[in-house]
Amino acid sequence: MAEKKAKNPLKITDLTFRDGHQSLLATRLRTEDMLPIAAEMDKAGFHSMEVWGGATFDVPHRFLGEDPWDRPKKLKKVMPNTPFQMLLRGQNLVGYRNYPDDVVEAFVEQAAEVGIDIFRCFDAVNDERNFETAFRVIRKCGKHIQGSICYSLTERKMGGPVYTLEYYLEKARIIEDMGADSLCIKDMACLLAPDDAYTLVKALKETVKIPIQLHTHYTSGFGSMSCLKAAEAGVDIIDCALAPFAMRSAAPAVEPMVVTLEGTDRDTGLDLRHLLKLGDYFESIAPKYRDFYTPTKMAVIDTGVLVHQIPGGMISNMVSQLREQKALHRLEEVYEELPQTRKDLGYPPLVTPTSQIVGVQAVLNVLFGRYKFTTEETKGYVYGLYGKPPVPISEEIQKTILKGYKRGETPITCRPADTLEPELEKAKEATKGIAKNIQDVLIYALYPTTGMQFLKWKYGLEPMPDRVKPKTMEDIKREDELIERAKRGELVEAPKAG
Repeated sequence: MAEKKAKNPLKITDLTFRDGHQSLLATRLRTEDMLPIAAEMDKAGFHSMEVWGGATFDVPHRFLGEDPWDRPKKLKKVMPNTPFQMLLRGQNLVGYRNYPDDVVEAFVEQAAEVGIDIFRCFDAVNDERNFETAFRVIRKCGKHIQGSICYSLTERKMGGPVYTLEYYLEKARIIEDMGADSLCIKDMACLLAPDDAYTLVKALKETVKIPIQLHTHYTSGFGSMSCLKAAEAGVDIIDCALAPFAMRSAAPAVEPMVVTLEGTDRDTGLDLRHLLKLGDYFESIAPKYRDFYTPTKMAVIDTGVLVHQIPGGMISNMVSQLREQKALHRLEEVYEELPQTRKDLGYPPLVTPTSQIVGVQAVLNVLFGRYKFTTEETKGYVYGLYGKPPVPISEEIQKTILKGYKRGETPITCRPADTLEPELEKAKEATKGIAKNIQDVLIYALYPTTGMQFLKWKYGLEPMPDRVKPKTMEDIKREDELIERAKRGELVEAPKAG
């Protein structure tokens, strides 16, 4: 007898090839280790697979010696059946500043050309004006627009002065009216509590007609519980990763979610045995990436985030900054200052690049006095170069931070990109004689210094250093043999460089 199909199967987007290794292995998974399993991943039946975006443009060209445009092109050849998805930082694209419209247009067109089907667009301050150009070009290319709302809090749970239920519903209405094909709740810091997940998804389903997707992590321990409550509330799609690249600061694992929903109206229909086979492959290559493991704590979750709500990467940046100033003993003062700095700056969500802006400024406020020193990024943020903050910044703070600012002392109110001059032709001129196509030009346009260095490696103008060459399983075996000999007290010569 044929198995009964679920009335409303929950769809799964797999993050293994992007956010999974970005969260756990500093984005170091190489294309050569994706290709052997890609055809089997294609058979899994995922709604989509996130294979690109975020740091997977920056890290490959900078640290892996890989052309970032090659990854989706190569994967598409062996994965023709599963839609490819990417994470696009709105007007920031896959960089760390707002780029002018001509660069955004060219980038989105090329991303569609190399195989991206679904563009998940988000903005660090939830300023939908930073979606306008990307949305227009994605639509022109005939691809799927997924608008995102960065989930943030000022209290322990949803509510307070800014991030209320109505705040999220209003953002959802705006994004739908802009022409988005679906909506993503982007819970980057895993702050979405299970009951709030149910409340939010249920209300969104009653407010907008487009499909709702939930992206969360496992950092605080909420991840799987929030996904389950969202499923009960009717969410259409959730993000998961295969177990080897799940949990900790990555996404919930797909395998237990499949079994949990088995036989219910939300049964995913995914084959557990096939998923286990995929996981076995990633376990087999894991030793190649062990230098990036972080087994520094027994706990697999960061319960501290339930109190301070500070993303892990933001904490590590602040610790590094304090250590350089020989002031690590003042970390608790920074924790106390951070909420006030964030309030002063209009309560932005703590996600790249606003998390870095707020964190660095909080450290400076503790070390030297409040706003005695301000970074160029803080000034640019208050001036409006990143968009409109969720809450207006007081005139007093504006005057203090923008005093003597080179661009002016009165913040702009227009769309930030309207202040930017075109850059694409300048990038073409700067790469003349090296770049062979528009994709090469865009590598430089987004990352002028490291991009130019990569292009020289790519075309043999400079030798590629050993540090960007891949580590093989043979290398791992040799390292293990040296370690075992050292344990036995044998004299071991240090391996020769190169």
